[in-house]
Amino acid sequence: MLGVTLILVLCLYVIFLYPIRKPVEVKEAEEKAERSEKYNTQMKKLWEVAQTSMKDRKPLRAEKALLTILKFDEKNAAAYNRLGILYAKEQNYDEAIECFEIAQSLDNNASSLHNVGLIYVETGAYEKAAMAFEQAIELEDNVPARHIALSKAYEKMGQRKKAIESLENAYRLDHSTSTLRLILAIYEDAEDVEKIEETTARIEQKIAQDNARREAEAALKKRNSRRTVKKTSKIMYPKKTRKSI
Repeated sequence: MLGVTLILVLCLYVIFLYPIRKPVEVKEAEEKAERSEKYNTQMKKLWEVAQTSMKDRKPLRAEKALLTILKFDEKNAAAYNRLGILYAKEQNYDEAIECFEIAQSLDNNASSLHNVGLIYVETGAYEKAAMAFEQAIELEDNVPARHIALSKAYEKMGQRKKAIESLENAYRLDHSTSTLRLILAIYEDAEDVEKIEETTARIEQKIAQDNARREAEAALKKRNSRRTVKKTSKIMYPKKTRKSI
């Protein structure tokens, strides 16, 4: 008898209550999706305002947009990073460091550490700068700029050997004469005649290699251009064939 009663109650729920409850759940899901879409649209607009304002050198407008983003999403590491860059450009170094450190705590990435290191260099905290760059390189060691920045911190601390090692690491990545010139500048400052001559020879050799490569690329481009013109000419102006008599 009890089992029959339970079945009857279940049937009544399915017939009368479930059809009412289901549309309510669907409506709630639709409202939630609509709120989420509005939120994403608003956040996108704020990012556009922040980026445009920074590009147009309107720091107050950019700051307001970024702070609004953080008001809605206090764990947005990208917003803290961008705000740190903004403060750094305005030379508000304490605020910039705080923003970069918060960004780093939220998202352990090399860019935040690198940015913190750059601020430390600007403020003369070279040991802290070196530590920040070293940590950034541990996370991402294939970016020449990180090694160059680390060399700058080492150089400021008087650690020329480490500075040169960092620049050599950068050169292995970018193969740039500008990096070799930075190495040369350190040797010139140290008045190391032998290394000055050696590095100068490396620079001259690299310049010669780069010139030869550019000339080869230009020659190849010229040959390809001639082939293209010749091929186009044949298509547009085909040779007339003589009819057999």
